Amino acid sequence: MASNTGQTLLALLTGAAIGAGIGILYAPDKGSKTRDKLNKEARKAQKQLNKQIQETSSTLSEKAQRARYSFEQKLNETLSSASYKADDILLAMEDKLEALRKQNAKLQIDSTVDKAKATAKKVTS
Repeated sequence: MASNTGQTLLALLTGAAIGAGIGILYAPDKGSKTRDKLNKEARKAQKQLNKQIQETSSTLSEKAQRARYSFEQKLNETLSSASYKADDILLAMEDKLEALRKQNAKLQIDSTVDKAKATAKKVTS
């Protein structure tokens, strides 16, 4: 859309310049009247250009707002998804840690039993 606006502005300015040039060449009026007409046309062209710039600026601003909102929404979705995945990973790690604790406790009990058997064997021998 921005390139269409640029082309429209260029066509508008080109048309105004050509029209002004032809108007000067074929002007039946005095120079002062011709200058007044040129000033009037220049002001008209300037108003149209300012209006077009304002519309383009407004359109770009709206597009930027929509893009920002879309980006924030996607960012929030990504962060939320990552948060759920992190929670799943933490739960899996906690389960594994609990299993390792149980295994360690069993090994310590087995070690204590083995020591007790060895001590009992020494005493009985």
